[in-house]
Amino acid sequence: MASESAESRREPRREPNRFTHRELDIMSVLWRRGSGTVAEVRDVLGEDVGYTTVLKMLQILEAKNAVRHEKEGRAHRYYPLVESADAGGNALKRVMNKIFHGSAELLLATLVENREFSDEEIERMRSILDRAQDREEER
Repeated sequence: MASESAESRREPRREPNRFTHRELDIMSVLWRRGSGTVAEVRDVLGEDVGYTTVLKMLQILEAKNAVRHEKEGRAHRYYPLVESADAGGNALKRVMNKIFHGSAELLLATLVENREFSDEEIERMRSILDRAQDREEER
């Protein structure tokens, strides 16, 4: 049995990665489930994705240090090394810069317009904006 490499024991990375659409689909499964084998990930993604495609994508993600694997019987179980919030923040920054020309205000307006929110959601969003204002006033 091969010993676990130092690379596969790595702690979750803090810097965000850029993911393709398919890589993001796979990472989303791992973030929701905590881990998954190739077969488990493929089952969640659906029949339109082949086993070897999922395997290759997981190998690419491992080469990017976005996932690690541990041997589990005859299979490998993959674990995310990148936090979903880091990847999501990075993706939103790219969208804000490329689509909204760097305007967080336009991005926010697009996210909240024509959508219903509970009182609790509105209160949490106000709290986030209040903290942003406090940080700005501290400068």
